[in-house]
Amino acid sequence: MPATSEPTTPVAVPTPETLVTLLPGVGPRQAARLEKLGIATVRDLLFHLPRRWEDTREVHPLRDLRPGPEPQTVRARVATISMRPAQRRRMFLVEATVEDDTGRASVIWFNQPFLVKEIKRGDELLLSGKVELGNRGLTLKNPTREHVRDGQRHVGRLVPVYPETEGLTSRFLRERIEPLLPVTQAIDDPLPPRVRAAENLLPLGEALRQVHFPDDPELRDRALERIAFEELFLLQIAVQRAKRRRLAGAGVVIPFDAEVAKAFTASLPFRLTDAQRIAAYQILQDMAADGPMNRLLQGDVGSGKTVVATMAAHMAHAAGYQTAFMAPTEILARQHHTTLTRLLEPHGISVRLLSGSTTQRARREVLDGIAAGHDTVLVGTHALIEDDVVLAQLGLVVVDEQHRFGILQRQRLRAKSTVMPNFLAMTATPIPRSLALTMYGDVDLSEIRELPPGRQPVQTTVVAPYGRDDAYAFVRQQVVEGRQAFVICPLIEESDKLEVRSAVQEYERLRDEVFPDLRVELLHGRMPGKEKDERMQRFATGQADVLVSTSVVEVGVDVPNATVMMIEGAERFGLAQLHQFRGRVGRREHASFCLLLQGSADDEGSARLRAVAETRSGFDLAEIDLHLRGPGDVLSAEMRQSGLPNVAVGDLLDQAMIGRVSDAASQWLDMDPDLAGHPPLTVRMGRYASVYDLD
Repeated sequence: MPATSEPTTPVAVPTPETLVTLLPGVGPRQAARLEKLGIATVRDLLFHLPRRWEDTREVHPLRDLRPGPEPQTVRARVATISMRPAQRRRMFLVEATVEDDTGRASVIWFNQPFLVKEIKRGDELLLSGKVELGNRGLTLKNPTREHVRDGQRHVGRLVPVYPETEGLTSRFLRERIEPLLPVTQAIDDPLPPRVRAAENLLPLGEALRQVHFPDDPELRDRALERIAFEELFLLQIAVQRAKRRRLAGAGVVIPFDAEVAKAFTASLPFRLTDAQRIAAYQILQDMAADGPMNRLLQGDVGSGKTVVATMAAHMAHAAGYQTAFMAPTEILARQHHTTLTRLLEPHGISVRLLSGSTTQRARREVLDGIAAGHDTVLVGTHALIEDDVVLAQLGLVVVDEQHRFGILQRQRLRAKSTVMPNFLAMTATPIPRSLALTMYGDVDLSEIRELPPGRQPVQTTVVAPYGRDDAYAFVRQQVVEGRQAFVICPLIEESDKLEVRSAVQEYERLRDEVFPDLRVELLHGRMPGKEKDERMQRFATGQADVLVSTSVVEVGVDVPNATVMMIEGAERFGLAQLHQFRGRVGRREHASFCLLLQGSADDEGSARLRAVAETRSGFDLAEIDLHLRGPGDVLSAEMRQSGLPNVAVGDLLDQAMIGRVSDAASQWLDMDPDLAGHPPLTVRMGRYASVYDLD
């Protein structure tokens, strides 16, 4: 709800849909700040949940106060109060003396001059804050305060502390939310009473009251459990319902032929790992079953996912069906085209490439061959979903790095077939299994956790700013020995706001000052496709020693002779990105190295870099990332933007809770497959089901 400068009349009896601009004490400025937090209505405000609670229930007599870092709560009378300017310009100190029957203490508030009008001599206050010992004796520094006559919103209880924004405090939010708690009775509860009773869960209204202003820690925890259960229940209803619809629908059936599978594996110049064999078997059996396949193949960097997908394309060809293989970048699409051609040409299967840089003449030739069914495997970028791309017998869709494509993009590709084709997504950015089963419940999961023989473990080191020269010397030594190096920068051009090295400036510095005798190449995403390909090709064929690049090389780029991955400002990248970069080296017999150059020293960034240095498995890093950032941040932008239920409280690593919720959702759908038995659930799911209808 955009803020408005026009005056509004406060509403007498608010409802869940009442705009916050109609609430007492919410002017245009505060409304704009609330909007930054996604709060436009009373409902939004009531679902703006605390991030923690301060326990101020234990009230001490003044004589028991002790200096220390933990907040302490007192109840005392104001003996004196005054204000004076501080030494710092434009800063005022409000100073008070408070007393009770056991003693006296001083109180100081910083830059809150309005308090001398709000607090008078003789007022009885509840105060909670840290206590220090100074020249005036024991002093409460900047404590939270509340008049005893006003009740206990801010002190003397489990006090909610909310996500805030500049100019909008938890105190303001508490004063707006507490009077609205009766409105919780008017919010329809989407959890069916039968489910609530079976799981011993609080009604929604009671849960909201207890989560905002809990009577005690036990009721707060029960309220959190109730809200978490609802979040996960809605999600499970959506994904399980989508899976049931998919399996009930008609899809392309690609029969499993053991002889075809054996012929493919026999033609490979290497032996499949056990993990690859298991994943391939799961995929081929899934394609042969009724109902179209919808499977996610997770595998660490270099684990051999593409070979498994190629085996599925080979089986589809044997059954008379085509395969569309979509990659997020042209560099990766070209690499997949090369790999699939090498693996499938011995079987007489033509593999065609379609991308944004394909010439009009070549494009027409590819489209004609695919439309006529002469060519059975089409590899490309977003160009595959354009309207003039027609596949005669599409039976399998493979999407690499699926999180980089939106649901609509994937749906447009699958819609190239009149009958729903089998769908295989691949990612080298593993999703924790608990998260995958929760957020992608409509997707069957295959994992490749085993690396093929010959893959070298990459030695990863965090390099402090003072170690930069040693890092450059190490790169030079590797080049002298015949190897090559990547240098990754967070930005394309220099930024005044971010103290990180840009690709352009770093390229010029390395070329002119650090490695003037080496062949240094530059690559970034703003270059035309043809130029990117040419520069990448020069590096891949050994015509350049050092490639300075942005994250355009994050996935798929294969340069076996490269043994050093140097990452500037490494703390600015996510754990998954850093692991992807690291996977670009160590692809042959040469010892390989990843140097994480730390641009700034902070505890969080250092912890993340240590996690990468100490952890080789992408699956393990995904779990660490979920712990460090929390489930809300880990969820992909695609899922948040698609209108899927937000998970603010539910712990996506809590296997016991996920199991309870999954069983409850399954039992409810068995009884009420059309969601007609509990209208509030029907209404709530209407907001999300369309997302899965698309997929």
